[in-house]
Amino acid sequence: MISKTELRYLLALQRTPHLGDASVKKLLNHVGSAEGVFKEKRSNLLRIDGIGSSRIGELDAHNVMDAVEAELAFMEKEGIDAIYFREEEYPERLKHCQDGPVLFFQKGNPIMNQRRVLSVVGTRRMTSYGRKICREIIEDLAPLNPVIVSGFAYGVDITAHTAALDNNLQTVACLAHGFNELYPKTHKKYVQPIMEQGGFMTEFWSDDAFDRTNFLKRNRIIAGLSEATLVIESAEKGGSLVTADIANSYNREVFAVPGRAGDAQSRGCNALIKSQQAHLVTSAADIVYLLNWEVPSAPPKATQTNLFVEMNDDETTIYTFLKIRGKELLDIIALECKMPTHKVASLLLTMELKGLVKPLPGKLFEAG
Repeated sequence: MISKTELRYLLALQRTPHLGDASVKKLLNHVGSAEGVFKEKRSNLLRIDGIGSSRIGELDAHNVMDAVEAELAFMEKEGIDAIYFREEEYPERLKHCQDGPVLFFQKGNPIMNQRRVLSVVGTRRMTSYGRKICREIIEDLAPLNPVIVSGFAYGVDITAHTAALDNNLQTVACLAHGFNELYPKTHKKYVQPIMEQGGFMTEFWSDDAFDRTNFLKRNRIIAGLSEATLVIESAEKGGSLVTADIANSYNREVFAVPGRAGDAQSRGCNALIKSQQAHLVTSAADIVYLLNWEVPSAPPKATQTNLFVEMNDDETTIYTFLKIRGKELLDIIALECKMPTHKVASLLLTMELKGLVKPLPGKLFEAG
């Protein structure tokens, strides 16, 4: 855990004009500590590649220390933690992003250093189709216990958060403003549930101006936190497409849900898929397959045990078909059982968890 003195100087670095996260990391890696940066000879700092005299000239802790002390007082009053990129608590995936924040602020107790973390983004003008598939995918992923990350905005964001809450999943909301305000205010009712089942994070100070460009800056954190980013719906232009682009630049997987050619809120997703910037997904099973997530193993069973596993009518139809046909492709199962492909994919994931079916390479399935 960083000392209060070091935190003061880290905040001072964060507040220094014209010093971005990448530059601050260079200074810290060269000198070793934030306090040391301010005490180091300017001539030594100028030898660091990419650190020019204009940036060094702005380094003066005295100029920003009043603002630092005010922010520290605000943090203590509001119960806000500062997470430093060299600390163990700092999200591991974000550490590998060159422009990841040196320091961010956190409320709640999100646990980000686990394998399955999925960012879910999309339009604020969500359709009923988008809402339905967003909730279905998160519900069907619930047995694998992923962390769901989003931006707390209208539409896809809040739908992803509430779907996570409804399925007892941890969810993390990345804010585009400081903890002194809440946007949108109508989402106040979700604050406490998210605090209890995850938390909030932001890199913005309490006195930072609320600006639209903050949303684009925030999007790199959403992309950097996760193993993959899922775009549910997006217009031809939008912040979710920026998030997808950033995720691709970080060599993370990007998924997009397709929509009808003429739908305004599907144009962005369809373009991502068409340009091969995102994998087409229609169900949780696609995500599990593409990320190679291991489904929790069912306990060993005797040969006849499957007969006593409770199945609904649709599961019985699929199970009986596979018993007769043997291994078969997802699309063929859907066709022969007269069900939509996305529904069959969801049912197969549930049946796999029950030990009723086994997935095989090439999107084949057989009865367990």
